[in-house]
Amino acid sequence: MSNTIRITRFGVAFCAICVALAGTVSAQHTEHEKSLLGTLAQITVSGEGVIKTLPDMAIVEFAIVTRDKRPDVARSANADESARVLNSVRALGIEEKDIQLQNLSLNPLREYDPDRRTYTENGFEATRNLTVTVRKLDELPDLVAALVDSGANRMSSIQYGLDDRDEIELQVLKLAVARAKTKASVMAQELGFEVGAVLQIAEQGISVPSPVMRMEASYDMASKSGGNPDAYASGQIEVRANVTAVFMIK
Repeated sequence: MSNTIRITRFGVAFCAICVALAGTVSAQHTEHEKSLLGTLAQITVSGEGVIKTLPDMAIVEFAIVTRDKRPDVARSANADESARVLNSVRALGIEEKDIQLQNLSLNPLREYDPDRRTYTENGFEATRNLTVTVRKLDELPDLVAALVDSGANRMSSIQYGLDDRDEIELQVLKLAVARAKTKASVMAQELGFEVGAVLQIAEQGISVPSPVMRMEASYDMASKSGGNPDAYASGQIEVRANVTAVFMIK
């Protein structure tokens, strides 16, 4: 009986030791697996940053078009009209570096004859395209009115933009990176890990759209707006940056 009790106690003690050892080994194994997994596991995330801002400049594209039966007269008239338009632009204080004068084009003027169902030549058309950059948007209505009054008779568009894009591009890029890191942290914590070092990060592009106002009816706009800046409101520009990042998890 005594021997039986001693054997039973020995067996219980032995089992307890085995269980303890097994728990220790299991815990060590779990920690090892987690450590190994943390070394090998990665999280790939994307991040986007967005900043809305108002434009601070505009590019106005327009043209002077003259017509005549004779090509030399059409060209000469265009030169006179272009000089008048340029003087009106300079009178508003626009710097020369912000005025771009394109080459003159001279082409036969063709008109469609519905009776004959064909095109006939009816003189010549001289066209000179110009581009003016406006760096003070409150001067835009006066500029358009001056262009129309001085002889610009073909308006193409007004393209809004940012004069200095560098700083806002860096700001929106920071937002994109911060967003990517936040997303990685949330995913890792949900899995019971923490975000480690970044292995790779790449910029996927920065978008700075340029809103465009088409001005086929520029004469009506210039005459009816009365210099009202609201007629040329551009709205906000959404500057976007996107990144992709790869993080270790531990």
